[in-house]
Amino acid sequence: MCVQDLIDGLTALQHRGQDAAGIVTASTSASWETTHFCTEKGLGAVRDVFQQKHVDELLGNVGIGHCRYPTAGGSCSRESQPLYVNYPCGLALAHNGNLTNAASEREKVVKGLRHLNATSDSEILLNIFADELQAELQRTGPGKGRGGDYAAGGERHGSLELPHEAIFAAVRATMLRCRGGYSVVVLIHNFGVLGFRDPWGIRPLCVSSRASASKEGGVDYCVASESAAADVLGYTLLGDVAPGEAVLMLPFNPDRPRENKGLFRKICHDEPSLSPCLFEFVYFARPDSIIDGVCVYEARLRMGANLAEKIKRMFGEDHGIDVVIPVPDTSRTSALQCAYTLKCDYREGFVKNHYVGRTFIMPGQAKRRKAVRMKLNTVKAEFEGRRVLLVDDSIVRGTTTRELVIMSKEAGAKDVCICSAAPEVRHPNVYGIDIPTQAELIAFNRDPAGIAKELGATWVVYQDLADLEAAVQHVNPKIKTFETSVFSGKYVTGDISLEYLEDLRLKRTS
Repeated sequence: MCVQDLIDGLTALQHRGQDAAGIVTASTSASWETTHFCTEKGLGAVRDVFQQKHVDELLGNVGIGHCRYPTAGGSCSRESQPLYVNYPCGLALAHNGNLTNAASEREKVVKGLRHLNATSDSEILLNIFADELQAELQRTGPGKGRGGDYAAGGERHGSLELPHEAIFAAVRATMLRCRGGYSVVVLIHNFGVLGFRDPWGIRPLCVSSRASASKEGGVDYCVASESAAADVLGYTLLGDVAPGEAVLMLPFNPDRPRENKGLFRKICHDEPSLSPCLFEFVYFARPDSIIDGVCVYEARLRMGANLAEKIKRMFGEDHGIDVVIPVPDTSRTSALQCAYTLKCDYREGFVKNHYVGRTFIMPGQAKRRKAVRMKLNTVKAEFEGRRVLLVDDSIVRGTTTRELVIMSKEAGAKDVCICSAAPEVRHPNVYGIDIPTQAELIAFNRDPAGIAKELGATWVVYQDLADLEAAVQHVNPKIKTFETSVFSGKYVTGDISLEYLEDLRLKRTS
């Protein structure tokens, strides 16, 4: 039974999405072969969607799960993932990211006489992979040639026999068709689990292992957006799924050669290039995760130190700050190191209600504004009569920051200054983060002085992009480039035009 691990893993990743959650399980045991996927999904947080009865009903030794953060498609139960298609062999798919060519690929899928029941690009991706796998199996045939030859890469599980190379070839063809940022997991009925990552490595994905506790023995594998999810389940991190790489995880098979324990990996793109999303390190990821060889916590410490150095360059060693207060929770690490470098007191001036969701990923500006006061309250003694420096990980729409400045002044702050661990967010994101239009961004067409005025702050200091990149590269110098579009307006996939962004804006505002 893998369902409890899936629920616990999704709970560890709850910060990545609270709109909906879903799990699909199945069995790959020859002695216990299920004839269907076991599925449960719904709107809301993991703890709300899955009850004890679901634990009892989600049978199987393999499965995939998903926390939905809506960037494409609506907020309804049919958009919840994982999504299912019954050909060529029964596939369930979960996807983190966003396809930039979803519209054109949707047309191709529909012309191929496939029915799309949802509006999300994840269903498009699922049908593309299914089409390509079916085409490859028609060419090679299940069980033909290399299908039963372990040396050549193929084996049988339950009633299904698939050549590994056919699966990898389908991934390669899918990557040729799909543009954008994506990390994907696919449950192949009565076979195993496949994971793959976009050729630019924009969205994160890692693979981990542990000794199996099952009576058959062998090794368990886990693929997840962040290593923290695998950590809580007792897995050991093997590393990141490389850009353009696919990992195929198969259950224990006593007939398999001893040197292969069920993990098969292959680069499925001719020109992969690592450009991870910089916003992951600033905001999205948990600080205890390791992404592309970077300990997120350590990178955020460097961000705080770099911020402090910029403040000293601008205002001198006698900067006048009395106390540094983080905006919980993501900015704590940066704020701590910033205070240390500035030689200021670090204080927790805001108390957070953890039963209110992250306002950044809440759909709707009105909901975000109302949620700020519900989520945070001030410790007045830390503000009264002081010049306060509020440290945030980033300032996107400015809704939260504006309210916090007001709250700080109501608590008695003499001055309220702000610094952001990220540069100004001036451009929409098209790779899976909900920053779709420039009009919503407080930094659009404003300089820092104008932003400070808009927020009601004394001044605002943003991290320089070069310093942010350096903070991450200090931990892993092997990363040479990043996906920085929200800061720089440069889109690494090379297919984003002004017309595309205008179309996004129109869809958002219609």
